[in-house]
Amino acid sequence: MSETADRLSLIKNSLPENVRLVAVSKFHPVEAIKEAYDAGHRIFGESKAQELQAKYPLLPEDIEWHFIGHLQTNKVKYIAPFVSLIHSIDSLRLLQEVDRQALKNNRNIPCLLQIHIAEEESKFGLDFEECRNLLQSAEYRSLKNVTIAGLMGMASNTDDKGQIRKEFSRLHSFFNDVKKEFFPNDPFFKELSAGMSDDYVLAVEEGSTLVRVGSRIFGQREY
Repeated sequence: MSETADRLSLIKNSLPENVRLVAVSKFHPVEAIKEAYDAGHRIFGESKAQELQAKYPLLPEDIEWHFIGHLQTNKVKYIAPFVSLIHSIDSLRLLQEVDRQALKNNRNIPCLLQIHIAEEESKFGLDFEECRNLLQSAEYRSLKNVTIAGLMGMASNTDDKGQIRKEFSRLHSFFNDVKKEFFPNDPFFKELSAGMSDDYVLAVEEGSTLVRVGSRIFGQREY
């Protein structure tokens, strides 16, 4: 087995059955992704629309591509034909553009609403009230080609595990509230995307169903 395969196996074996691993392949070459693919992995995460568009035709068609980075409305068109899940919807305007591009491609695109849980200002995302307002809006209810499949959040970049756990716990609690209030009978609303290479263990303990791990699989990124 390769080092990549070994690292993948270690992480996968540490996850509960209900948690899926998104191998974050951004800034890594196609060869590295193929190595992980050959080891049996199928879910990969990218954060640049044009980089993902370029990689897509060079790799097997059964890969489940997740878009995990900040997405600009003018870049949605590059990934709309094939993306499996967009983790980072942080505005109604962006969601409307995804809906528009999904319609053009005769698709329904699953999306996660990104919630701002970190204490850092630099992180994108909706606060709790903005999320509720979006879901209550007539504009949202008029969309036909997107499905809200859950929520995503990023914890503060800190060594304070207590703070990280508290942020993930708040996200999980809010997820439960949103599920109860807006999606009580919707089986599609089930994903909580939280946790990266340094904090995914805490995220899983606090209810994450999707963890986004890159450097622990592929090593340091090649910029």
